[in-house]
Amino acid sequence: MLDTTGSAEESERPIRKPPVKRRWRPLAAGLILPVVVLVGWQAAASSGLYSSAQLPPPLSVLDALGELAGDGSLWQHLAISVQRVLIGFAAGAGLGFLLGAVVGLSATVRAVVAPSIAALRAVPSLAWVPLLVLWLGIGEGPKITLVAIGSFFPVYTTISAALAHADAHLVEVGRAYGLRGGELLGRIMLPSVAPAIFSGLRLGLAQGWLFLVAAELIASSMGLGFLLTDSQNTGRTDILLLAILLLAALGKLCDVILGLVEKRVLRTHK
Repeated sequence: MLDTTGSAEESERPIRKPPVKRRWRPLAAGLILPVVVLVGWQAAASSGLYSSAQLPPPLSVLDALGELAGDGSLWQHLAISVQRVLIGFAAGAGLGFLLGAVVGLSATVRAVVAPSIAALRAVPSLAWVPLLVLWLGIGEGPKITLVAIGSFFPVYTTISAALAHADAHLVEVGRAYGLRGGELLGRIMLPSVAPAIFSGLRLGLAQGWLFLVAAELIASSMGLGFLLTDSQNTGRTDILLLAILLLAALGKLCDVILGLVEKRVLRTHK
């Protein structure tokens, strides 16, 4: 008889977490480059090669942060930009997921639809602005639509490619168990390409932040994109650099949150 005592005991043992030092090591490594850039920035600003109008030192940018936070305008800019990105990303990613699934599962639809979408993907973000203003006016509609356009293409491309190249053996096993249509898609195919799906979502979210700046060129009076252009027009390079840093920080924060969701979802489907 097979001795299952050892395997049962092993399965009941708690999974050991890596030591604290090992868990913090990737974070420490990721901070090396920002610290080097910060030191180089301070050195360049203090060298006399650039005027304070061209390259303000980091402390001036920190003062600008305090200035905008003090009068309350910073939180308004952040809130409206985050709102536009989240709504646009939800719309664009949702449409990209649905169309990507259809294109990935059907060779006929792929032959008809994929070439046209590939051509539209090459259109620059600013090229959409005049058309969206003409169709949707200058309210929130064109801004959110432009973010949705930016989010749509990475999600659509990744999901359609992943499903088109899904493991044929898994699909056959699912069909052997009587799964068809949406049940086969939901129980077999989507879980098998879940890492690719989340990669597309993270790319789409990042692209949404990129398109946000172009979106907030459309008659905006609030938002980080507006803050960029307004600070350029008023010669406030410190606020301009602050807006760039805030866009980078928010984009990274959103990516980290989506990455945590990805880990949890993938863990439950193992």
